[in-house]
Parts: sequence; structure tokens; C-alpha cells
Amino acid sequence: MINEMTQAQPSLKFVPPDYNPLVWKAGKIISPFWLRYNLDIVSVKIDNATELINLFSQFQQGKTRFMLAFRHPAVTDPPCIAQLLWNQLPQIASQQGVNLKAPVHAHFIYDRGIPLWAGKKVGWGISKLGGTPIRRGALDRVGLRSVRDLFVNGKLPMAAAPEGATNGHNELISSLEPGIAQFGFWCQEDLLKANRPENVAIAPLGIRYFYQTAPWQYLDRLLAQLEVDSGLQKITPASMGLVNGVAPTASQEDILYQRLYTLAEYLLALMEEFYSKFYHQQLVAENQDLPSRLQALLDAALKVAEQSLGVKPNGSISDRCRRVEQAGWNRIYRDDLSALDNLAPAVKGLADLIASEAELRLWHMRLVENFVSVTGHYVAEKRTVERFADTILLLWKMVARLKGESEGKTPYLGKKTVQMTAMPALFIDQYWEQYKSNRRQAVEDLTQDLRSALEKSILKG
Repeated sequence: MINEMTQAQPSLKFVPPDYNPLVWKAGKIISPFWLRYNLDIVSVKIDNATELINLFSQFQQGKTRFMLAFRHPAVTDPPCIAQLLWNQLPQIASQQGVNLKAPVHAHFIYDRGIPLWAGKKVGWGISKLGGTPIRRGALDRVGLRSVRDLFVNGKLPMAAAPEGATNGHNELISSLEPGIAQFGFWCQEDLLKANRPENVAIAPLGIRYFYQTAPWQYLDRLLAQLEVDSGLQKITPASMGLVNGVAPTASQEDILYQRLYTLAEYLLALMEEFYSKFYHQQLVAENQDLPSRLQALLDAALKVAEQSLGVKPNGSISDRCRRVEQAGWNRIYRDDLSALDNLAPAVKGLADLIASEAELRLWHMRLVENFVSVTGHYVAEKRTVERFADTILLLWKMVARLKGESEGKTPYLGKKTVQMTAMPALFIDQYWEQYKSNRRQAVEDLTQDLRSALEKSILKG
């Protein structure tokens, strides 16, 4: 359940990367079993593995520094990448006659907020595996220095998700953050200053999930439960007769899509009324299509948080979410208060009240986060079981949030396989002359080329 009260906390400290080879070795052994029995992922496959093998080989020879820039559709991406690097890539390399030295691993950039919701044990494990945190909604100088130093001097390559957060879509890429490109240019700059000859590269890695058995029956059941939980239906609708692993008829597919669309429209209307009635947001639904209404709703929900936290509504929805998150954290994790336990009871009570109110405002931002990448026509364009599942699971997260339940453990839809695609690396020296004359344009161009590579990885997956 959602916490009714949040107490003020000490300031969020930087958690330095503290790679421990024993933790890595344990993770290497556990990884395949963890994927299969805890995450229902039965296999991880890689196309164009030679691209990554060459980069790791060049890195270990001191010829190249590189950052693995991976797609981020789901929270299971990092353990899948770990399985690829720790167990599968060395085997494939050996088959190709390339001996990669252990550990085949990478330092990685993660959101400082992950240990807050995932728990201290996860935070400890991330640190011991060499992760370095970043606070995305603020100028995190300590975090940026750590990334910059590891990229140039770390004993391992780097890894990061240029989308910045999961987007819940197998075949849709969110806007990319320019930080990945900037890190590449900084690395090149630092190497030149040190008279070091290494090349610098950004290595795009696509990730897609496929169900081993198409879960049509499971999707029907989950959709029926959502229809009841949301209030759209009073009793659970009758089964459509869908069978897992058997493609639906054209009629069944049409009915399933219409039910999904109707549920989405109902929930949208429910939230429009909620924000109009209780938060006085102006939401005009007349003559607007569903995507336009959705964007207006996301804007309204963010405004509720922004107005309360004193944040200006500038930039993209993702940018606004990050600033709202940081503003909320500033009220919960207090840099301006020392020794919280020694505060006078009245002062501590006020600090707790501010923290509690901030947590409530962050609820609105978290709701928006789930739908940042929703277009309104993702399933209509291509009615695959994966696209149906992506969208229904996003609606499940929304309903779970409205019910005050945890979104951590998603409903079981069957065993999955993961298909990764290593795309040709983008070498910084190809952009360096442009960077020297126009830094902003060079960062934009490299970011766009990275996006194009990730989009192509989806087509190849």
C-alpha cells in the first residue's frame, strides 16, 4: 500500500562505485537461474555479437574506451545484459578464437532513486558491481565527475540507458538524453589532454522481448480484471475463448483491441474528471482524439505537482518529471537539516509534514512517468501480442497505482526470450572536428545517430 506518512530523511549521499570481484563472480553463477526462475526469462540471444567482442577486445588491449548504450524497455534489461556479458559473450568470443579476459563486465550509470524504491540490498549490490549513480533532475557534479573519471580511467567499459528510464514499449524509443553523447566527447577531450591514443566509441545495443508462447488467454483474463478494477465493468466479462499460443481470429483480435481502447478511454475520462474536479485543471475533451487528450492529461497531472513544488513547467514531459522528482527529493531528503534526530519535536514535525506532502505530489509525477512514451496508436499500427501486452501492462500499472498497490511484481504472462542486437559502434573521432567548432550541434548529431541505430535494432530484432 502507499505510505500515508513520509518522514524527513537525511540528505541523499553519493554512493561511490565499489566494484567487488567476489560479488561479480557470485552474480555470474546466479544470473541464469535468477532470470529463469525469478524473471521468467528462458534465454538471452545476441545478433552481431562480433561488434561487442571486438570492442571488449580492443578495450582490454588499451586501444578503445567505450560506452554500451542500451535500449531500456523494461526493468529486466540490466540483468539480461549482465547475463549476456558475464556468461554468453565470453563463450561466443571463444568460439570465434578470441580470448576475452575476465571479468567481461561494465561500470554502469544508474538513477540515484533506484535504491530508494528497490531497497538497501539492491543498492549495495549495484555499488559492489561497479554502478555509479546520477541524480537526473539536478546538476549532479559529483555524479558527473564519477562517470567522467570511470569512462577515461576505469578498468571496465561503461554502460548506460540513453532513454534515461524504462518506457514499457518493445518497439518504441523514448527521446534520448544528450548526456551519453556528451560523456563521449568529454572522454575524448580528457584522453587528448593526457596524450593518450585510445579511440572512444558509443556502442548501441537493442533489446526486445518475445513471449515463448503468445499469451492471448492471459491477456484476455488480465484485461477482464482491469475492466472490473477500474469500474468499467461490474462483473468479470466472459472469456473470449482465446488460447495461448494460438493466433486469434480477425474477429477476436478486433474485439480485444476494442476492449483495450474502451478501457483506455474510460480511464482517461476518469482521470480527466479527477484532475478537473479536484485540482481545477482545464481539460477540454471535446473534438480531441485520444492521443491529444492523453498529452493534455499528462500536462495537467504534472502541473499539479509543479505548482505545489514551485517548479516551472519547461521542457519535455520527461524533463519536467525529472525536475519534479528532484524538487520532491529536496523536501524529503533534507540537505539543509543536520542531525534530524536532534531537532525539536515541533521542527521535526514540520519537516515530516513537508516530506509527506512532497511524497503525495510525487504520486502525480509517477503516474505521468508510466505514460511518457504512449502514443495512442502503438497497438493500432501493429497488432502483435507483444504490443498488446506492452499496453495492457501499462494500464495495469496505472490501475495498481490508483488502487494504492505496488507496481513491482507484474502479472505473469508467460516465459520470455530476449533478443539483443549489437549495432555498429559510433566513434567520437568522426564527430570531433564538428565538436570543436559547434559543441551543441555535435552532441545533437551524435544523439540522433544513436537514436537511428537503436531504431534499426528494433527492425532487426
